[in-house]
This record gives sequence, C-alpha cells and structure tokens, in this order.
Amino acid sequence: MNERNAELKFETRVVHECILPEDWDGATLPPICQSASHRHRSAESLSDTFAGKQKEHIYMRLTNPTNSVLEKKLAALENGRGAVFMSSGMAAITNTCMALLRAGDEFVASRSLFMSTYLLFKRVFAKYDIRCQLVDPLDLAAMEAAITDRTRFLYLETITNPGMEVPNLRAAADLAHRHGLPLVVDSTLATPWLCRPLEHGADVVIHSTTKYLSGHGNAVGGVVIDGGTFDWLGSDRFPDFAPFVERKGELALLDKIWREHHINFGTTAAPLHAYLTMIGLDTLALRMERHMANTLEVARYLQSHPKVNWIRYPGLPDHPSHATAQELFKGKGYGGLLAFGLKDQETCFRFINSLKLVYHLANLGDCKTLVIHPASSQYISFPDQEREEIGISSDLLRLSVGIEDVDDIIADLEQALASL
Repeated sequence: MNERNAELKFETRVVHECILPEDWDGATLPPICQSASHRHRSAESLSDTFAGKQKEHIYMRLTNPTNSVLEKKLAALENGRGAVFMSSGMAAITNTCMALLRAGDEFVASRSLFMSTYLLFKRVFAKYDIRCQLVDPLDLAAMEAAITDRTRFLYLETITNPGMEVPNLRAAADLAHRHGLPLVVDSTLATPWLCRPLEHGADVVIHSTTKYLSGHGNAVGGVVIDGGTFDWLGSDRFPDFAPFVERKGELALLDKIWREHHINFGTTAAPLHAYLTMIGLDTLALRMERHMANTLEVARYLQSHPKVNWIRYPGLPDHPSHATAQELFKGKGYGGLLAFGLKDQETCFRFINSLKLVYHLANLGDCKTLVIHPASSQYISFPDQEREEIGISSDLLRLSVGIEDVDDIIADLEQALASL
C-alpha cells in the first residue's frame, strides 16, 4: 500500500492505489508491457534474478510489469501482503489448492460451490488421490467433524454461487486455526468493497477478476492474495513449506504457488487483461452500490410475484443467512446475484426466451443484467441426483443484476413473467 493512501477511504483508494503517474511519464494507467521477455544488461543481473537475489522481470510467463501493478493494487485493496494475478479465476483456485495439497491429502469445502470449482474438487482431484469433504457452509459442527489428520485447509465462498449462503467467516477461521489449518476464501461475489475476508480471520483470498473487479465482460483473470499471517511451520501439517518460508517468510504460500505451479502450468494472464481490469476497478465502488441497490429491489419484486415459487437472496429478511450477512457486510449490501424458481425447466426456458433487455449468457458481474438456467447449461453433464444434492434444481434461474435503471430491469422481468 502506498503510504499516501493509507488513511484514505476505500472509494478513493480503489481509484488511486498503486497508480504512479510519476513513474509512467505522467500516464494515469500503467503501460501495457506486451513483451515476451526482458533484456538484462549483464550476465550477473540475469543470474541474480533467476537466483532470487534481485527482483527483475525475465519472461512473461514468470512476471510482467503491467500484471505486477494490478497484483500490488489488489493486495492493497484486500489489506493483504502480496498477490499473484493469473489467467482466470479457476487458475487461481487450482494453483492455490495444488500448492497446499499432496497426494493422499484431504480438505474441507462448502458443498455449495461454483460449478467448475465443484468439478475440480470432486472429480479432478480424486484422480490424484486427493479427497474433498463437502459440508454445509453454515454448519460449523459439520466442518469440524469433517477434519481429519490429513486435512490441509478449509475452503469457503463469501457468498455461495448459486446457493446464496453467507458463512460466518470469523467462526470458520477460528475453527480452522484451532486445527492448525488455513482458511481459503473465494470472495468473487463480494469484492473487497463489500467484504475483506482477511479482516475476518481468513488467510488467503481468491477472486475471479473476470466478474465485478473488471466489471465489463471484457477481460478474464484471477488473483490469489495472501494475508501473510498463517504460520506454515507452526503447524505439523505443512512440512513441505520449509524452503518457501526460508526464502520468502510470510509470503511462503505465494512463492510456492508461483514457483511450483503458476509458472510451470503456464497460467499467465495477458497484460491487456490486467490493464482492462484496472480500468474497471476505477468504478468498482460506484458499480457495486448500484448492483446491490438494484438487486435488493429486484429480489423484493420477485418475492412478491405469484409466478415465482421461491427466491434466494441474503438481503431478504427470511433468508437463512440474512443476519450473518448483515453483520459481515455491515449493512452496505448483500451482493448482486440472486436465484429464483419458476414452475419447471420448460417454464424457465419460456421466461428466458421472452426477455428483451436481460442478456442470456454464462457470466456474472457484468454491468448488464444477465440470466442463466444452470441445470441445462453449466451443470448439464451432472447426473440428476447429483444436481439435486448440490441444490441445482431444474426450476432454478440465476440472475446477475446489472446497473441499468432498476425500473427497466423489473419491466423486462414483468413482461417475461406475464408471458408464462
């Protein structure tokens, strides 16, 4: 964090943090360094850089100057100690988990997960003798009961997608730490404007920057941010961390992620995507205010509509996570995503096909309002029983509410519901 920005409010910091016009010939955004590699003026310089004795750029797959600015900015906004920007949110999740896990290990995660995260945890990792124990993210007793001597971490989403649950991060962090485990949190749906999990005891934060951080549906990326607070050698569960702690101290996890997985799996993000994400960050606070105000109004409208059978949104008083969300988010909002149910899949399809303003596509967090029927799209390869077990029913629609005028959003929903 820049010292000059330390006392500024988030809404100011998100615009000015790590922006250094004096270093960029007066430019207020960093240059896009579209160079595969970087020249070193001496053999000693390149050797020292490879040895880690100095920090210089070598090759884009390793680091990039534009990406580095975004890493510093996102770490500062989450009040973290460091970050690694990657090619997607799934790259950030995969690399973080792989750095923490070895064959034969286990970890505990919310049973309500983003589709690709679920597939990674339950199917891909299983091929490498890694077991994921899925539990109710609101049930601390179930989390604790799932912990064994092979467990390496707890994994939660700040707001689950599309379950819309909000777990008690402080209680989960305390539970994890009692067992010598770090808490890893995917905070994509909250963003650091609404919630900073590190301030609630989490150790690692992950974002798909594709969503609200970029905010315009034009850049893909992911980031892992380390709070630098977990004592990797103080827990007997992480003997493989010793060389990374010796080399990087409190940033041992980031070093392990970067050195073992990120650069070898080739999950580098294009610098253009970092640049576009930084443009999006300038309006993050304004957009989130509008997203959340609109979503609450839409949720209230849908809750009262006779053709809507149910709705999940933590901003509604009857939602099981409402009280936790109020405390965690300090009344600022409840997210820009909601789920609701119509009669059946056929009715959902008719509703989608009747929409005129709302876009039908597989994304969320865009300025535009977006809808998807998860069971027939993202989860179409799942057996029916498995879909039902993780809450993806055939009557479920997921709505990412945009920043348009809320009256226009509701009018489009109204005419589509009227056609059913």
